Amino acid sequence: MNYNKWNNLTGWLCGLLATLVYILTADRTTSWWDTGEFIASAYKLQIVHQPGAPLFLMIQNIFSNLAGGDVTRVAFWMNIGSALCSGFTIVFLCWTITALVRKVLVKRGIEPNTTQRLQIISAGAIGALAYAFTDTFWYSAVESEVYAMSSLCTAVVLWLAVKWMHRSDQPDANRWLLLIAYVMGLSIGVHLLNLLTIPAIALLIYYQLSPTVHWKGILKTMVIGVGVLGFILWGIIQYTVKMAAYVDLAFVNSFHLPFGSGIAFFVILLIAGLIYGLVITNQRNKPIWNIALLATCFVLFGYSSYTFLPVRAQTEIALNNNNPDDVFSLYGYITREQYPSEPLLKGPTFNANPIDVNEQSFYRKDASKYTEISSNKSYVYDQEMLFPRVWSERHAAYYQNYLGLNDGQTPTQADNLNFFLGYQLNHMYWRYFMWNFVGRQNDTPNPMVSSFNGNWLSGIKAIDEVRLGGQQTLDPIFTKDPSRNTYFFLPLLIGIAGLIWHFRKSKRDALVISLLFFFTGIAIVLYLNQSPLQPRERDYAYAGSFYMFSIWIGMGVLAITELLRKRMALRWATGSAVIIGLLAAPTLLIIENWDDHDRSDRTMAKHMAYNYLESCAPNAILFTYTDNDTFPLWYLQEVEQVRRDVRVVNIGYLQSDWYLEQLMQDQADLKALPIHIDPQKIAKGVREVLHFVDMQIDGNVDVSTLLDIMLSDNQSNQLQLQNGKYANVLPTKNFQLPIDKEAVIAHQVVPKTWEDSIPEKLEWTYNKNYVSRAELGLMSLLVNNNWERPVYFFSRMPEEHTMGLNKYLVSEGLVHRLMPVERGQPTEQPTLVNMDTLYENITQKLQWGNLNQLAHLDTDSRFIYENYLYPDVLHLALQELRQQDELDKAGRVAAIAYKERPKQVNNLTQVYQNTLVIDTLYKTKQSSEANTMLQQNLAFLAADMDYKASVYASNQELDVRNIRLGMITLAMYTEMLQEEKHPALLAEVQALDQKYHQIFGQ
Repeated sequence: MNYNKWNNLTGWLCGLLATLVYILTADRTTSWWDTGEFIASAYKLQIVHQPGAPLFLMIQNIFSNLAGGDVTRVAFWMNIGSALCSGFTIVFLCWTITALVRKVLVKRGIEPNTTQRLQIISAGAIGALAYAFTDTFWYSAVESEVYAMSSLCTAVVLWLAVKWMHRSDQPDANRWLLLIAYVMGLSIGVHLLNLLTIPAIALLIYYQLSPTVHWKGILKTMVIGVGVLGFILWGIIQYTVKMAAYVDLAFVNSFHLPFGSGIAFFVILLIAGLIYGLVITNQRNKPIWNIALLATCFVLFGYSSYTFLPVRAQTEIALNNNNPDDVFSLYGYITREQYPSEPLLKGPTFNANPIDVNEQSFYRKDASKYTEISSNKSYVYDQEMLFPRVWSERHAAYYQNYLGLNDGQTPTQADNLNFFLGYQLNHMYWRYFMWNFVGRQNDTPNPMVSSFNGNWLSGIKAIDEVRLGGQQTLDPIFTKDPSRNTYFFLPLLIGIAGLIWHFRKSKRDALVISLLFFFTGIAIVLYLNQSPLQPRERDYAYAGSFYMFSIWIGMGVLAITELLRKRMALRWATGSAVIIGLLAAPTLLIIENWDDHDRSDRTMAKHMAYNYLESCAPNAILFTYTDNDTFPLWYLQEVEQVRRDVRVVNIGYLQSDWYLEQLMQDQADLKALPIHIDPQKIAKGVREVLHFVDMQIDGNVDVSTLLDIMLSDNQSNQLQLQNGKYANVLPTKNFQLPIDKEAVIAHQVVPKTWEDSIPEKLEWTYNKNYVSRAELGLMSLLVNNNWERPVYFFSRMPEEHTMGLNKYLVSEGLVHRLMPVERGQPTEQPTLVNMDTLYENITQKLQWGNLNQLAHLDTDSRFIYENYLYPDVLHLALQELRQQDELDKAGRVAAIAYKERPKQVNNLTQVYQNTLVIDTLYKTKQSSEANTMLQQNLAFLAADMDYKASVYASNQELDVRNIRLGMITLAMYTEMLQEEKHPALLAEVQALDQKYHQIFGQ
């Protein structure tokens, strides 16, 4: 076979191998974060959160059909869709590397000889497979998320650019550029990361077409490239929709024509203008302008996938984020108006105070016209700086701690840059980069910057000891942790060698790849301007830069070949370099990463969603809050049709007019909420925020009365402001709700034994200084529901979202049910427990999945277990049953906790939590199980405390929280074992307790 056949075959084989690995390790069902929303939306062609991914949803809908009608397999086949996209990404990466290497090694038009062929093909295969098995890419490759398809778009664009580079002198070369434009347009319907390749492609074009290269030309090209990027990001993606909106505004409001007439006129005008431009530039021989206009047309063709949104928004779909059914709401959807934007060039410091407000006008579609509303408020602050990095008021304490600032101390520009370099760049980018090419300590998130979790790690003890400490005598419990991946710097060193080789052999191409590396990595850091304490690690955002570095890993084989040939005079230099490259990059990566990237046996996201729904009584209303207690539920309801009687309400969305209006309507078999508010009274721009003004009203006021006042358009029920306008306000925080006792009993709202505790009215104090649509909706629900439908809140719902009703929230495990009971409970937080229902849930309803079988419990599942499933269900039940002296039931719950516990102890939080289970096992005569569990936990405790002691000895860093947990646990073990008379275990525990008291002085 000639070179081309070998090259094609190698690319396909690399893609096939990667795809098979991804299929074997893919999730079999939904997973955490956005996948539940994406699967549910793709399955029924619904609308996801802003700014949307319509093309991704349509393609994934095709894969859903491969389930053959088995709804339990829909998620798996969509995950396979991501696996295939990822496999094709590897194919194009291989071909990109071989094209770049061939350009260096072989003169154009000449067939490579056998040695050159081996060098080129092996470089492509090693670089592509190295990327295939990197931590970040593999993680995204096996779940139904946009990043796999987005990576494929990037890979195709880069491959097309290289193809154009080799054919730039041919008459039809520009067709490759047009195809690039079309793929970029398509990628807008998946994710915008692909567009970041534009400046580098502009530089590639300049190098290829310019007879002489000069720094002025490079600079000019970079400006043009960034300008094109801005033109697509704002000019095409946003302003085409915005201009259409304002033309339609004129046609409807001024000319009194139907809605959409202006849009049709604008589209016709745009098409006519583009056609006219193409004809004129062709007639006047303006090839650059002609190709630019053609490229614009192809970008628009690809971007047309967004017509999916207004079409589907006008149908009866349950998931209809932002309801973009008109051109103004579509513009708000695309521009992510729902989300606050981070300051980039100039902005406040975290302790700045607003001194002025700028309001912009926007428009809302009403029955017969567009209505002007106030929107997108921006503030002017008393303290601002250029390139603001320490801007988030919510994270003031973190900034102060990180930078060593005192209360009231304003950060300087040096502090600002310190945070950028130390946290945003080093901790939130380079740490992730090193994860992929050097190794990772573990998969526990590290938002606080400490030595104990989530750091990069090489596996070379001397180096790791200097950086982190505690590595010399690390217990096998940690060295065998599946999420501990060590590559000994090998992929990194090969990549650096390839980078140097590339710059030596082809500075221009190397500069293009470097530019791509920058724009898909560090430039994203600059643009995102992330605040600290992110809810999850964000490495997936930088996969593009890891892709570019993998190109250099492939080229590193050539650098190794030269080293072996020139420095060591090795006869079989090429073959030896290939073997070294294969072993040190893809082979090492797949071996180290397989165990923690194999998600084929993970089911906790699905089972937790099932548990939330099954914890609710029939026809319930369940208020959720975060992604992980909402999106998996949407998946179960929309795809697997589980508990469709429960109306899931994300309280974070409830502040939006579109969401509240949707909840007041039936959607298929999802019943409307009993919220009776005229949509015009809570439309966009109306009653966005109602502030509290204390009117000195005595006693408590009925919620219905307050609701009438706040929704009234009568000026007698409003307060006149300084500017002369009238506004609705909340006149008191003292609320009350009359109770229909007969309705409560008839609908079995409270347990039989609590029926005597039903009060005549609920009385509570509202806990905010303002009212949003969310609170208006909740108030209307309270007034109109009359206890017909059970109302539940996610067990860890932030207090600010419960309107101060905590006193009347009764725990039933993962959910708290709103109950009209007065049993002398405190008002600050939920304290009542419906033990009968909780016990029934634990013993009969809840699904535990396969936690007890997993060799690796991923970080999200671990978090859910430690923060929700264990404390809100098992611990609470054991605590209550023991207080009620129901040891038989407590023993059964403890037996379930023992049987269903994670196979491996993961941290000291679990060790501490398990003490109650162990103690209950002892007290209910299950000593064998208690001993087994105690010894397992004690072994982990000793290993972890020894590790923390070693770190403390080397760099004086203390993990204060976990050390205290360890010491408290040892004290509890001591008391427990003294009562149970286990002298051998007691002596072991006491020895450890004495040892750690001496070390830590706790």
